[in-house]
Amino acid sequence: MQKVLILGASGSFGSNCVAAFATAGWEVRKFKRGQEDMATAAKGADVIVNGLNPQNYKNWVTELPKIAQQVVGAAKASGATIIQPGNVYNFGAQAGEWDADTPHKATTKKGRARIEMEQILRESGVQVILLRAGDFLDTKNSGNFFDFLTSKLGKGQFTYPGQANIPHAWAFLPDMARAAVGLAEIRGQLGRFEDVPFAGLTTTGEELRAALAKLTGRKVALKSFPWGFMKLASPFWLLAREMQEMRYLWDLPHSLNGTRLHALLPAFKASGLEDVLRRVELNT
Repeated sequence: MQKVLILGASGSFGSNCVAAFATAGWEVRKFKRGQEDMATAAKGADVIVNGLNPQNYKNWVTELPKIAQQVVGAAKASGATIIQPGNVYNFGAQAGEWDADTPHKATTKKGRARIEMEQILRESGVQVILLRAGDFLDTKNSGNFFDFLTSKLGKGQFTYPGQANIPHAWAFLPDMARAAVGLAEIRGQLGRFEDVPFAGLTTTGEELRAALAKLTGRKVALKSFPWGFMKLASPFWLLAREMQEMRYLWDLPHSLNGTRLHALLPAFKASGLEDVLRRVELNT
């Protein structure tokens, strides 16, 4: 039986990977952050899934590279392959369909921290599979941005942070976790560093609003995100300040190219929008 160590097993990506790997028949071990040594915990693991993140963006710039170095150390000690979820911060404000060849032009500090983290992984000498995705959608409220956007759905309002007529990339986490399992199972066929975009769902705010209205059977109106309040709160609320830095993504037409993932996992099928929204925990 193959063994996987899940770092950040209680987080949104990590918890979905726990379920997906277990369903696929893997022996799953959850890393106890702050209670055990990572290299020791990784002993005997075939794969390490890195779902660790600084909480609420705290010390993001310094902590992400440190986490990457710790994970690399554990992988070197155990001989394990690293599966790393990536995001779209690296690309900066260049609109379009992004893939592994798209230049990394981040100007934000979080984007630059992601580039540094990925460079550490790329140069580590261990096998790394980076699965890059857009904003997360989960089956339960787990602190993802979508939870806030639907927080007033019971009142017939869907909050949207930007232009509602441009495409935005989303990743349904159970699907993304299944893709991670699929890539882990063919790791012997892959290169030392693989940057694999996860196309997920590309949808506009208006398409989301219409789908939510159809699902709930009621009128749903688009409501503007309170960016003005976030700006006022920034001096004393870290999360508000950090969210503003990534505001540009909501006014930037973008998607992720799924060609590489389809070539590697031709039988993989992602869920459609209506199916995803039926499975997501909505505040209705």
